[in-house]
Amino acid sequence: MDIDDAVINSVKGFLDKEEGMRLYELAAEVSAKAPCLEIGSYCGKSTLYLGAGCRVNNSVLFAVDHHRGSEEQQPGEEYFDPETFDISAGCMDTFPCFRRTLAMGGLEETVVPVVSRSSVAARMWATPLGLVFIDGGHSLEAAFTDYCNWAGHLIPGGYLAVHDIFRNPEDGGQAPHYVYRLASASGFFDVLPMTRTLGVLKRRECGVMPAVLPEA
Repeated sequence: MDIDDAVINSVKGFLDKEEGMRLYELAAEVSAKAPCLEIGSYCGKSTLYLGAGCRVNNSVLFAVDHHRGSEEQQPGEEYFDPETFDISAGCMDTFPCFRRTLAMGGLEETVVPVVSRSSVAARMWATPLGLVFIDGGHSLEAAFTDYCNWAGHLIPGGYLAVHDIFRNPEDGGQAPHYVYRLASASGFFDVLPMTRTLGVLKRRECGVMPAVLPEA
């Protein structure tokens, strides 16, 4: 990968390097067929890996995030970071950090920031996607909505990647695990090996996915 480790290590985020390299490899493979999309960019650590993979094929990464922070990143919550809080606006704002990350990674001609709630961006979406990375809000409602809104846009052979899958509730929230199990049981994906907390599924070549997928 052609982005220096020093750049990646300087960016706030919760993505393990091994998970990041898996995302890079997936994007470098599938972005030759269709652009990729991530839900939940935060300050851009995952964007560096996915964007570098898309750049291999002169493709594009759509990075969807409202940049107001997820539930657990709000003031008083476990993952609150005061450096990402805009005092003048009285709310979280990670977009300045995100833009700096794109500049440091040389990805301003590869990554298309979509500053919006995932559900709003999905309303009129029509572009087929080679990869969808779900790492936005970790409430059950948010994760399930992201899955229902975006999984159907994957091309046959495309990848659905879900971050923060913890089988043990004591290790972390269960919403991503629920979505991963739902996709695994849907009949539309082949389940590939996990990388730490990153689950990867490959869209099967046949069958038409419904707009809303059945529950497992």
